Amino acid sequence: MRDTLVLCYHALSPTWSADLSVTPEAFAQQLQHLQKAGYHGVTFTEAAQKRARRREVAVTFDDAFLSVATLAKPVLDDLGWPATVYVVSDFAAQGRPLAWDGVDHWAQTPDAQELRSLDWDALRALHADGWEIGSHTVTHPRLTTTDDERLAFELGASRAAVEAALGEPCPSIAYPYGDVDARVVEAAALAGYATGAALPARWNEIGALEWPRVGVYHPDSLMRFRVKTARLVRKARGVLGR
Repeated sequence: MRDTLVLCYHALSPTWSADLSVTPEAFAQQLQHLQKAGYHGVTFTEAAQKRARRREVAVTFDDAFLSVATLAKPVLDDLGWPATVYVVSDFAAQGRPLAWDGVDHWAQTPDAQELRSLDWDALRALHADGWEIGSHTVTHPRLTTTDDERLAFELGASRAAVEAALGEPCPSIAYPYGDVDARVVEAAALAGYATGAALPARWNEIGALEWPRVGVYHPDSLMRFRVKTARLVRKARGVLGR
């Protein structure tokens, strides 16, 4: 059965209660459910550029939290699946904790260590294992509210940083906060991207540079995950894939 599913995760933690964090146990149960349903793991660009001949799932991670390598990768390795990590290039270059609107308040809590990020060495190691490394801009702004000059910089400089770190083209971007509009899509194309991952608040048509993902969050039980990823639900929302 032809079906392309793209998931969006962020961090994994057994204790962190942030919405963008899921437990390793929940993550494993979710992916095992998909495997039993006949899904096979692919990278995001493979999912967005190739017409699926079977059930395919692209597991994507925004922000490049360190926990992706320490807690998510072992689960994916057990399944034999790759994944795609979208990196905010300034943080990968410096290896410093992630900090922007929506996560920076955790820096003043006992969970501050959860904000540790992957650096380029760690990202290169994931890439060597078959993972895709894509751009998530330079500093993680909301692109739909930036001016044209800042937009071009965030898209272009981050793509260049990924390419310099990996030594190969970077065709893919995930838009911070999943937020994208026609102006951002046009700018992404001009910056040289072939695929773009979004998190649309409204139902929309699928396009290579505006591909809707199913976001997975801390409150999602396995039953809720099964509903969110169900073929009929995604078909109704217009996020079924090709």
